[in-house]
Amino acid sequence: MSNSTIEVATFGGGCFWCVEAVIQRLKGVEKVVSGYAGGTVPGKPTYREVCSGLTGHAEVIQVTYDSAIIDYVSLLTVFMTTHDPTTLNRQGADRGTQYRSVIFYHNETQKSQAAEVLKEVQAYYDDPIVTELSELPVFYEAETDHQDYYNSNRSQGYCVAVIDPKVRKLRAMYDSLLK
Repeated sequence: MSNSTIEVATFGGGCFWCVEAVIQRLKGVEKVVSGYAGGTVPGKPTYREVCSGLTGHAEVIQVTYDSAIIDYVSLLTVFMTTHDPTTLNRQGADRGTQYRSVIFYHNETQKSQAAEVLKEVQAYYDDPIVTELSELPVFYEAETDHQDYYNSNRSQGYCVAVIDPKVRKLRAMYDSLLK
């Protein structure tokens, strides 16, 4: 594996536990870190502060992946089809700007590829996609107990009720991309 094929992507679609659980199962994904980005309050926010909705941060994941195994477009396509990008500031029962659908691009190539994916994926949805596309501001890593949450808490009620169906959908739609 060449270091030149290791890249980073950042996006969020509701609770970061859900997005993390889906993306970390893909071939080529080296690491997934849950965190916060896109807020207006300076300094590293806490989970409680972000959940208040007052900081403006979104719950996001930062993905380190090998682009020789999975490319950015494939990552985004999986992301965009395993959450609902048509609901503004909401995923299921989770409501607030911290749960918005967002793609934070790291460079102009990611920006143009993300814009193209957003156009292509729109065909799969009746309602307009409301996913935000913005340049990555500062990324703040979430607290330790939010990392690898699903794998560490599989029997927890939220994992069973909310994340398990997303993982099943991932398996049904993208079996060939799974580790």
